[in-house]
Amino acid sequence: MPADESAPSWWARAARPSRPPLPLALMARAAVGMAVPLAAGLLAHRLDLGVFAGLGAMHATMNDRAEPSGLRVPRIASAVLASALGMLIGTSLQHVHVSAVALGAALTFTAFASGALSATGPRGSAAGMLLLVSAALGSGMPLPDPWWAAAPMMLAGAAFVVVLGLPGGAHRRPASDPRNRALAAAYEAFGRTLADLGTPQGAASRQVLTARLNQLQDLLPRPRRPGSESARTVRLRRMYEAALAATEAATGLLWAWRPVPPEVAEVPLRLADAVRRGGGEVTVPQWRPDTPSRQALDVALRAAADTVAGREAEVATAPAPPPDPWRLRVRLLSRGSVRYGLRVALCIAVGSAVTASYPLSKSYWVPMTIAFVLKPDLGSVFLRAVSRSIGTVLGVAVTAAVVSLTTDAWVLTAIAAFCVALLPYVTAAHYGLNTVAMTPMALILLQLGGQSSAAEFWPRVLDTVLASAIVLLFGYLLWPERPRHRIEPRLVDAATALRAYLDAVTGDAGRAEVWLRRTAYRALEDARQEVRQGLAEPPPTGRLAEQWLPATAALERLGGAVAAFAAQLRYGGRVPDPAEVGRVRRALDELTAAAREHRPPTGAAARPTAPHDPARSALGRAADELEALLAR
Repeated sequence: MPADESAPSWWARAARPSRPPLPLALMARAAVGMAVPLAAGLLAHRLDLGVFAGLGAMHATMNDRAEPSGLRVPRIASAVLASALGMLIGTSLQHVHVSAVALGAALTFTAFASGALSATGPRGSAAGMLLLVSAALGSGMPLPDPWWAAAPMMLAGAAFVVVLGLPGGAHRRPASDPRNRALAAAYEAFGRTLADLGTPQGAASRQVLTARLNQLQDLLPRPRRPGSESARTVRLRRMYEAALAATEAATGLLWAWRPVPPEVAEVPLRLADAVRRGGGEVTVPQWRPDTPSRQALDVALRAAADTVAGREAEVATAPAPPPDPWRLRVRLLSRGSVRYGLRVALCIAVGSAVTASYPLSKSYWVPMTIAFVLKPDLGSVFLRAVSRSIGTVLGVAVTAAVVSLTTDAWVLTAIAAFCVALLPYVTAAHYGLNTVAMTPMALILLQLGGQSSAAEFWPRVLDTVLASAIVLLFGYLLWPERPRHRIEPRLVDAATALRAYLDAVTGDAGRAEVWLRRTAYRALEDARQEVRQGLAEPPPTGRLAEQWLPATAALERLGGAVAAFAAQLRYGGRVPDPAEVGRVRRALDELTAAAREHRPPTGAAARPTAPHDPARSALGRAADELEALLAR
């Protein structure tokens, strides 16, 4: 498929920052969390301890989210405990004066553990990165008195940030509950999706809706046995399940290009307002749903209105499946985790060899930078390496300008607090902006601890460029994991999840099919995210991502087709045709085989521009589209 002439080039995609909402509460918490430990160190004339407490506060801020304490505290704790362990490893190595070879070997081993842990998921990624970052810092930063106090002070600084975010009386109101806000945001995205039915904007609206549902799902605690959850949590879970049932019907309507009356599309917006108020009556208008998917939407909207009002309602979902206790262990020992651990270890080993051969004033800056650039869930390694170098240059220039004007400790403390306050926003906006904010903060912490001076700022640019070059060469260009090992496995996962959803709809899985659809759409979002990141890289990654883009869109549309077919089964009296089901399964198998064999499909599956005929099987048309895409 030829590239779209109007599409932006890869470098334009890479340079464009996003515009996330301004998280004022997180920013204020971050500023206070950094300022208080540093100020306490100044007043107690123990700035060496204050710097490590501030470092712990910064690491807690990097993992802080607007979410319930039951999720927020474990998220921060897992990351900061790994950070403290890394600091203990690093300071111990420095305290016993190990040789450069032994230090390099220890950091390489730590890097393998860090990389393997990082590949297990978002929390593992945060913990793994900070384990290596802190080990590198501890091996080179001047030790406090006593030397072992660095790790406990980091824990103290992080604990202060946790305490700042504990809920008060105001947080007990529904409007202040992050879960209520996430549910309201999901209903708003649902309303926009209904309003965009039958328009070219529908697919983008559905992607936003999927992201909002994912966020809400992550905020809800793991299901517990009946009677062990609070009434508020049970009600939130029921409202979430009702929203899932309603969005399944909307997905089918979106695929079929079948709009609904404006007064029906406004119902989710009124549901969002009621959720923010803590409940209330929402009236669903009387209309005449004339297709199975519209009937499914009508039933689901009325059930959602009942759950928001606090009434019992028949929701077409089963309880969420319990978590698999072996999942983390399996992922930690998986081939992907081991491969990523080896990738990080190789880069750290090369960096340690370089720093041992060419003594640098702050040798720990190289492995620290490698750890940041190789964090697996921050996007393209190529873009991070380039952005890190450019961001460091800008950050050093800002710091040098500030230090040339003043070296007053209180002023520098205020600037460090301001920089850390920017992190919650700039991290979501662009990785390069994150580096621009983080570099001055790190250099100012070194300045406050008497560990650096303005003359030593610019060598950090050389260190960063050196580390980025090592990552680009040994972790990107020469590493055997090419782009196809990132994009294509995601597509295989998405196709496998969609097949499980299809089997549930056409089989006997019953109401549990909704959770399989959730799993499928999360896998689809991961695949789309990987392709989107690939589009922002130079060839061959960008070209490969472009070749797989039609397949990603086709899988997303298949999810809508299966949802529409589920409505036809429930409300249209249709019976699954084994031949149609077999065609879709064979197409999914062929697409999966193509991804495993690194063969992007070359066919063109034209998207329909007219509503689907409800008399025709949704699954049959989906099979036609997939077969056209896979045609050679």
